[in-house]
Amino acid sequence: MSANRIFRFKLTISRDEYLSYYAGAAQWVIAKSFEGETVKFPASFLRRFVSEDGIDGIFEMAVDESDKLLSMRRLSPPE
Repeated sequence: MSANRIFRFKLTISRDEYLSYYAGAAQWVIAKSFEGETVKFPASFLRRFVSEDGIDGIFEMAVDESDKLLSMRRLSPPE
């Protein structure tokens, strides 16, 4: 059995841009990890990170051996 994989990436999404995700116009977020891999995950996983200004910070995402998203957390607060 494979170990879970971890991806770390910076994400900056303005409040107005996130509203399009929230309204359902876009269902997926695509980001480039610090390791150079492209990651894709449901926008709904970001709801708990939204502030008045949108979303900003460095995030860590764990996926299982089938690339199913297991968890996401913010590693650093907005700058």
